[in-house]
Amino acid sequence: MVTTSSTHSDKIRNKAAWVSAIASFLIFAMKVVAYRMTGSAAVLSDALESIVNVIASLVALYVIWFSAQPADREHPYGHGKAEYFSAAFEGGLIFFAAILIIYESVKALLFPRPPQQLEIGIAIVSGAAFLNLLLGLYLKRVGKAHHSDALQASGAHVLSDVITTAGVIVGLGLVLLTDIQWLDPVIAILIGVQLGYSGYKIVRESMGGLLDEISEDSLNDLCKALEANRRPGVIDIHELRIMRNGRFHHVDAHLVVPEYWDVAKVHSESQDFEQAVVRDYVFDGELAFHVDPCKKSYCPECDMPDCPIRLQPYQGRHPFTVKSLTEEVPASN
Repeated sequence: MVTTSSTHSDKIRNKAAWVSAIASFLIFAMKVVAYRMTGSAAVLSDALESIVNVIASLVALYVIWFSAQPADREHPYGHGKAEYFSAAFEGGLIFFAAILIIYESVKALLFPRPPQQLEIGIAIVSGAAFLNLLLGLYLKRVGKAHHSDALQASGAHVLSDVITTAGVIVGLGLVLLTDIQWLDPVIAILIGVQLGYSGYKIVRESMGGLLDEISEDSLNDLCKALEANRRPGVIDIHELRIMRNGRFHHVDAHLVVPEYWDVAKVHSESQDFEQAVVRDYVFDGELAFHVDPCKKSYCPECDMPDCPIRLQPYQGRHPFTVKSLTEEVPASN
């Protein structure tokens, strides 16, 4: 079994979490100022969402540090799944904020209070939206490059916040131009509905990670690494499974090798193959193979030269595909 990990990526993820926490607090403060000046229900809804950003960024800061801790006796596969809890927590907060926003907006619709100083409010909120855009793109880029589900979830939420704020700006602009006061709480209600859906999606994706839901992207990346490092003696791989643990993936599969190889040969060749695959795989991880003898049934697709037990001529090697790697092979094979 071969394992890899990266402390450099841990440092970058931790830095991104700190940037997120500081920037989220600054943006939240700007929106609070805008609400105090305007009294707008739409701006209030935007500020409530930013509270979620602040809390979620602080949680992500701890979770990213925790998930980077090495595997130990109590957690033999590491601590990476904590990132999925962070994403689920953030999604839950977003959903709660959506309910609160809709409640406050309905109150504002029933008991209207005309917003004030809309020009200044629009300017402040626009500045906050620009900062959020930069922050969201940064978190998504770092999260994708260094395989952090917590950072990617935060980035997705921050970018959705930009869309929310854009809606607020448009709404305030319409109120300013038309003087139709009820537009303000109606836009806030629409924002709440959109946020509720966004929170649901984040929770759904994080639950998939906790339950080791199949990731087609991960399977495709692993398939490429396996095919690129295939060599004589690696006859077939099947029943492959990936257990995602944050950025760290545990992979187990059945590896078919020539049945005439002795134990030392099997160990040496399979270990060399594992090292090459882990090196080229985009995630940190480990491979564990259950070795199966070929039983001469793989002769047509086995390219071993001078095989002493070959019963059929070599016809051609089938490339690895996600389907072939993950399918179960009947016991007779």
